[in-house]
Order: sequence, then structure tokens, then C-alpha cells
Amino acid sequence: MTSAATYSTTSQTGTGRPAASARDLTKTYGSGPGAVHALRGVDLDVAAGRFTAIMGPSGSGKSTLMHCLAGLDVPTSGEVVVAGTTLRGMDDTALTLFRREHIGFVFQAFNLLPMLTAGQNILLPLELAGREVDRAHYDAVVGVLGLADRLGHLPGELSGGQQQRVAIARALVARPDIVFADEPTGNLDSEASAEVLSHLRRSVREQGMTVVMVTHELEAASYADDVVVIRDGSVAAHLVDPSQDELVAALRSKVA
Repeated sequence: MTSAATYSTTSQTGTGRPAASARDLTKTYGSGPGAVHALRGVDLDVAAGRFTAIMGPSGSGKSTLMHCLAGLDVPTSGEVVVAGTTLRGMDDTALTLFRREHIGFVFQAFNLLPMLTAGQNILLPLELAGREVDRAHYDAVVGVLGLADRLGHLPGELSGGQQQRVAIARALVARPDIVFADEPTGNLDSEASAEVLSHLRRSVREQGMTVVMVTHELEAASYADDVVVIRDGSVAAHLVDPSQDELVAALRSKVA
């Protein structure tokens, strides 16, 4: 496991350390004429305490970027720093432990255990890690996500939106430095999607969380503070508090 290495680069939205950073990040699958260049020298700072959306067409590299930032995939070259620690050189065990301590995940499939109640699902990561439950924080997360009256219900007794909110609470309750959400509304209807996105935004506003969400939906991205547009493996735009018109224009633009 490598020693901690703190980035000196500041985020675009403040003077503190970014929650996550990438420098000259590349990811190539295969070799020779058939090689696929998923990421091409990406430089990116993810601002702490904000809701960032990563957008782009299918095959643009947005999910690969998230997986590299989250330590789920190893880049071909370049550097990723999360919570002040470089991920380069970590073996699988070290990465697993790092993710457990510093990173939360929300996936399109809710990944809840059907035999556990909502409350038990939320607390499961803490139990697996042998960590004590901060009841005040747990109650605050549950309150922000509107789950106080659903904690005793099994996943099968909850709506899709409620199940996704349980998954979000599970990611937040361990106080991660950053939460990655991969198409979190992909299995939800428009009403449930708006509900989940509003709660994600509230988690950032009221809990001070850092959330990075991969999405292809313009409506979902409109809930974010910052939007990173990926095209052909490169950053086409990094927008801070964009208007709808600015976001649409960036999605239509080409990489410079």
C-alpha cells in the first residue's frame, strides 16, 4: 500500500483539497489496432461538499472514469487521488480496505438484501466493518432521506424510490469522504427519480456529503452543482452551477 500523498491542486469551487482528483488519467482496453481508448489523459478535480454529475453519450468513458476514481478499476496510466491518498500502487486488499473506509456506492440495482429490514440494510456495512453506530448521524441520515417510518420494512415492501433511498442511506451512514452513484435513477420512474435526486441533493446540502453521479439524463444532471461532460474519453466541459442552456450547449459541443 502506498503512503498518503496530498494533492496541492485546489478545486474549482473552493480553496480546500478536492475530494477526488485525476491527473493525465488514461485507460486502454486491449492493444494494437483493436485497442479501445476509454480515457485519454483526463485531468479533473471533484470539489468537496458538492454534487457533481458526470455526463456523456454511451461509450464516452464516463463510467470508466467513475470506476477509476472509485478504485474499482485500475487506470493504464496517470494518477488518482481520493481523500488525499493516491490509489496508485495499492493491491486489491488495500483498495478494498480503502474503499470501505472512505468511499460509498449507490448503484442502479439497489443491491439490498431481501431478508433484512431497511434499517438492517442501512447498518450492514458498519456491522461488517466492526464499527460502532453513531446514532445521531444515523438518525440525521434517515431523517434527511425520509425513511424514519420505513426502517422496519423489508425491501419487497418498499417502492423502488424508497429502496434506492435505503441504498443511499447505507452509503452515507458510514460517513464516507465521497459517494459514487452510478445511474442511480436508471430503474425508477420519473416521480421516483425526482424523489431520489432531491434526497441526494439534500444529503449534500444538509450532511455536507460529496456525491459524484454518472448519468445520461439531462433532468438528473440538473440537480447537480457541477457537471463534467465526457466525450471520446476526454473532458469536453467542466461546468460550475450551469444553467440549463449552458448544459445543453456543452452536451452538444466537441472536445477542443
